[in-house]
Amino acid sequence: MALTTLEQLAEAVRAFGRERDWHLYHSPKNLTAALIVEAAELLEPFQWLTEAQSHDLPPEKREAVRQEMADVLIYLVSLANTLEIDLLEAAEAKLAINARKYPVETSKGSCAKYDETG
Repeated sequence: MALTTLEQLAEAVRAFGRERDWHLYHSPKNLTAALIVEAAELLEPFQWLTEAQSHDLPPEKREAVRQEMADVLIYLVSLANTLEIDLLEAAEAKLAINARKYPVETSKGSCAKYDETG
């Protein structure tokens, strides 16, 4: 069955871990550490590439990026499961906060941090 919602993914990740008794190791601290490791591995295929090259990855590097992105997502969902955080709700709330911090009028076309604009 194909996963089509974040809720389905969260349940699949929960079941996968439960089948293996990984809840014994999935503390927030451990999951956060694993997430950071996977995020670093996501950076590796881009190391030493130019901006242009990073947009035009060869198939094997693109697949490596795809797999590392999946690892990051799975660990993030595992952390959310453990802490009982609704990721969609959290993302929606954070987007609202960011909209206030980065209004279009002062942020469009700028990469400056919110406290450096305006």
